Amino acid sequence: MMNAMTHKGYMDRVEFDPRDEIFVGRVLGIADSITFHGTTVAELTRDFRCSITHYLADCVATGRTPQKPASGKLMLRIPPEVHTAVSIAAQAAGKSLNQWATETLKAAAMA
Repeated sequence: MMNAMTHKGYMDRVEFDPRDEIFVGRVLGIADSITFHGTTVAELTRDFRCSITHYLADCVATGRTPQKPASGKLMLRIPPEVHTAVSIAAQAAGKSLNQWATETLKAAAMA
């Protein structure tokens, strides 16, 4: 499982920049760019939360709707034989294709 912070539904990715000796992060899952940094975990966490709060306030001030990390809808194009195989796997598990795919994708993402 990936180590990540979440705040108000937004999740980050953090990397360490050894040249500048600083943690640099960005919010994942949206087209808008939200970045933050810190030299300690406490600074990084504080700046992450402040960046999200600033982004949301800026959206209100400019009349924009804040982007959300995901809508909950996922459209896939897969080969027919894969579609058949996953449909059979879902039926064999006694689940709808949506339930089966949700569980399978969640397990893969958390691994």
